[in-house]
Amino acid sequence: MATDTLKSTSGASGASAVRRLLLDNGALTALIALVIAMSALSGDFLTTDNLLNIGVQAAVTAILAFGVTFVIVSAGIDLSVGSVAALSATVLAWMATSEGVPVWIAVILAVATGIACGLVNGILISYGKLPPFIATLAMLSVGRGLSLVISQGSPIAFPDSVSHLGDTLGGWLPVPVLVMVVMGLITAVILGRTYIGRSMYAIGGNEEAARLSGLRVKKQKLAIYALSGLFAAAAGIVLASRLSSAQPQAAQGYELDAIAAVVIGGASLAGGTGKASGTLIGALILAVLRNGLNLLSVSAFWQQVVIGVVIALAVLLDTVRRKAGATPVAAGAGTPGGKGKQAATYVIAAVVAAAVVGAMSFLHTGSPSSTTQKVGLSLSTLNNPFFVQIKAGAQAEAKKLGVDLTVTDAQNDASQQANQLQNFTSSGLGSIIVNPVDSDAAGPAVRAANKADIPVVGVDRGVNKADTAALVASDNVAGGKLGAKALAEKLGGKGKIVILQGLAGTSASRERGAGFAEGLKAYPGIQVVARQPADFDRTKGLDVMTNLLQAHPDIDGVFAENDEMALGAIKALGSKAGTSVAVIGFDGTPDGLKAVQAGTLYASVAQQPKELGRIAVDNALKAAEGEKVQETVKVPVKVVTKENVAGFGG
Repeated sequence: MATDTLKSTSGASGASAVRRLLLDNGALTALIALVIAMSALSGDFLTTDNLLNIGVQAAVTAILAFGVTFVIVSAGIDLSVGSVAALSATVLAWMATSEGVPVWIAVILAVATGIACGLVNGILISYGKLPPFIATLAMLSVGRGLSLVISQGSPIAFPDSVSHLGDTLGGWLPVPVLVMVVMGLITAVILGRTYIGRSMYAIGGNEEAARLSGLRVKKQKLAIYALSGLFAAAAGIVLASRLSSAQPQAAQGYELDAIAAVVIGGASLAGGTGKASGTLIGALILAVLRNGLNLLSVSAFWQQVVIGVVIALAVLLDTVRRKAGATPVAAGAGTPGGKGKQAATYVIAAVVAAAVVGAMSFLHTGSPSSTTQKVGLSLSTLNNPFFVQIKAGAQAEAKKLGVDLTVTDAQNDASQQANQLQNFTSSGLGSIIVNPVDSDAAGPAVRAANKADIPVVGVDRGVNKADTAALVASDNVAGGKLGAKALAEKLGGKGKIVILQGLAGTSASRERGAGFAEGLKAYPGIQVVARQPADFDRTKGLDVMTNLLQAHPDIDGVFAENDEMALGAIKALGSKAGTSVAVIGFDGTPDGLKAVQAGTLYASVAQQPKELGRIAVDNALKAAEGEKVQETVKVPVKVVTKENVAGFGG
């Protein structure tokens, strides 16, 4: 009887120990489970190149998240880190190129910019009594705006000496991974070994108690937000180095990824808990998820759903852990032997991961390879009917030719597109089709595909400083000129017009705008009274046009750099559209052509997006099979009006 009782107690104790281990190391458990799942589902996941890709793709988020860890541990929030990263990189590139400042001084100024932004946040929160959410939300807008002002909305080439941060050491070890590790070690030392680190935990645990115990809370908050700004600047420099250019719209939404990484890693938004290792694991989980879902050809839209669910589960796990009494301790404040147990946990995790890697590699070795040709298509966005039609044309041609086509959505994020192209390269696809968010930023990732002997075909936009087997595109500059001519002739060579510009920094917006401006030179009687960006978005086109009509109610014409903005402008103009005000769009989307037929849209400079997608797949397949293709394949653009819309196939 006694023996039975002892066995029962031991069994219960063992189960409880396992349960407690899983609760105390939930993020690490989740990471191992993800690695196992992705390894089982994709034979491309466990390649050396792909694992290094995951490290590179996690680097920027992790560096941002390390800075955010300081803020969250102290019960604050920082929504500005993405904008501060973009601003710091823009300052570096602008000072080193346009202003001719020595690179090392430009780097110092970029870092100082990040620290200054953090200090402003700290002052607003500590002395201005603003809630951290509001103060950092304001800095998010200010930082992004200043980045656009400095760059004039266009990417700035990054100095070569700094761009090496995006390269590899010895031809295989990525520098961004090294920077991430160094910044992680610095974070761990600050949290666990310094006075300010202990202050963060004290403030996050109970700010009033910390103040009453003699801690200078206001000054400590200044230092905390300054550190967050410093890490954001470092992340911005690493990101721009990867893209070989400072993008004014870079790192949009990265603040949410950084916060998610910290929370997934075990920190509490209520403050008082968090550690550098947990944050790193959180960033790796997000990177593994995105990488694995790319390899599995999961829709970009579903990827957002999956990542949202993971974040929710992480917070739920934190709640369960607290109810179970498994509250994490502050770094450096553990019980004797606690660090040894933690180290043992990580060693066990490494052994388990290594065993899984070996097992999965064995399972995938010798698996029959498919004879179906695989092609990857990375589109700049699928939040625009034009690119949706490119996708439709590409998928139809792929189905016809028996090609396995994987389509990804970069969501107008050059960094996300670079990650997708890296994933395509490590997957060993036969060829890659890319519609660049930015022609310069896509260059490094396409060069990596060049080294792997994977042919790349550009569609709609070219890639700079890299080799492409073919470029399938309409001429945006020529289209802009055609738009200017059509609008000027409609107005009889005289009148006032406004221009709705696309997303700042994109090559399509720059080229269409440049072509339109060039075309207008032949019509001096046309006066441009306003130019405003509406980001290729119909809703923003409506809002911007509504505002412009208050200042310029007597306009005669509108040129929008895509049909979506033109349709928004038509809504704002109401009965004036197609009667007293002529509106011209660009792209020839189905909704745009319907508006042309209805007479509310005077004309659309129509491309043939389905044809672009079809020809791109055809050329990609030929390039993969070693056939010679034309370097440039021009798909004609034409001005479609009510007179010829019926005969336009799109």
